Amino acid sequence: MTNETWGRVRVELRKAVGENNFSAWIDPIVFDCLEDRTARFHVPTNFFGSWVSQNFRDVILRHLNSAGVGVDRVEFSVCPVDAVRADNANAAPVAATRPSLRAQSLGLKTGTDDLPGATLNPGYTFENFIVGKPNELAHAAARRVAEGRDVTFNPLFLYGGVGLGKTHLMHAIAWDLRTRFPEARILYLSAEQFMYRFVRALREQDTMTFKQIFRSVDVLMVDDVQFIAGKTSTQEEFFHTFNALVEEGKQIIISGDRAPVDMEELDTRIASRLQCGLVVDLHPTDYELRLGVLQHKAEQALARNPQIKLAEGVLEFMAQRISTNIRVVEGALTRLFAFADLVRREVTIEMVQDCLSDILRSTDRKVTLDQIIKTTCEYYNIRQADITGSSRARAVARPRQMAMFLSKTLTSRSYPEIARKLGGRDHTTVLYGVRKIEELMAVDSQIAEDAEILRRMLEA
Repeated sequence: MTNETWGRVRVELRKAVGENNFSAWIDPIVFDCLEDRTARFHVPTNFFGSWVSQNFRDVILRHLNSAGVGVDRVEFSVCPVDAVRADNANAAPVAATRPSLRAQSLGLKTGTDDLPGATLNPGYTFENFIVGKPNELAHAAARRVAEGRDVTFNPLFLYGGVGLGKTHLMHAIAWDLRTRFPEARILYLSAEQFMYRFVRALREQDTMTFKQIFRSVDVLMVDDVQFIAGKTSTQEEFFHTFNALVEEGKQIIISGDRAPVDMEELDTRIASRLQCGLVVDLHPTDYELRLGVLQHKAEQALARNPQIKLAEGVLEFMAQRISTNIRVVEGALTRLFAFADLVRREVTIEMVQDCLSDILRSTDRKVTLDQIIKTTCEYYNIRQADITGSSRARAVARPRQMAMFLSKTLTSRSYPEIARKLGGRDHTTVLYGVRKIEELMAVDSQIAEDAEILRRMLEA
């Protein structure tokens, strides 16, 4: 059989199966050879070949025999990546109604605008991601995946609270992969968009096209997977899409607000699959990370607005007082610089207190002195009467100093107020206690770890 003969058969197949089926399932097929009464064809993916074999094998076989080709069987195999589609282009004058599915799935350069994904934020790159202790593992894992070498862990699952950098890392991976592999099919979208596309495919009775699109990508990235928890049919389709891509060795990157095992309404099969890869937690921010973000953003803002003056200590004050998440920290800085530009005044700590009073009050309401004392006592396994009492035993004195340090860094309470809460001590005792913990944190890793764990417990 020649390409010319296959071209005539294609014309007849178009009439037999209809325009939509032809464009979606017959047009991408490439004739390979005829051996031992077996017609062999190339297809974009294994899934594509299985679907065509199950639904169109008999009609293809019938039309081949009608064209005088002695064929008993038809077989489909995935085409090598370097194959060229010229043979089908010359085989028959069939008009192309959209970019070739075969070319798309093989990563040939037909463009990626047809992928039903979300728009990437140009600011969410690795260069703009500030790395600190709470997110260093997640950043390292994202970097490894973005290198695009052999799939080391699949899937990569990033989880953490709001505003900790999950989406930023997802976008950064996509940007890096696009730069390194411009012909790869990289699909990034939210779980909500995945569900919307699936529901629309069900409504339009076109689920097979949905399956083909989502199972022919090289990298699938799904953000906020917790959104599909409890949505049975969407979870079922996601599970099968996940399995199909893993079997083909395609990279999957997913994010969520909790670990898979903690998503109660998430299908147990999906949760189990997600835990087969690398699950990485983005921890709540610490002071150093918040300060790093503020310094980076302030440097960019001052470059755009050189007329704005920034007083010393402002960024340190903000990093200490605004301890929710990176998104709030960045938003606070943006608001502050906009205010300073409008009123033509230097950015000072007093301006921060006036301009960001609502954010500062919110942080203050979140952590109280009573909470700090209670949590510290539970952590060190001592009684509240001990920490507010007069005992100077080391087992009590160090936790008391830690409570003083946390009270000063996590609230806006004054030294005298903290002193009164901790048994009516003198405010200089609190000042000494705060400085002592700060000194110990620099040289004693256990004290530094205790302070970080307690802060996270209080801000959770």
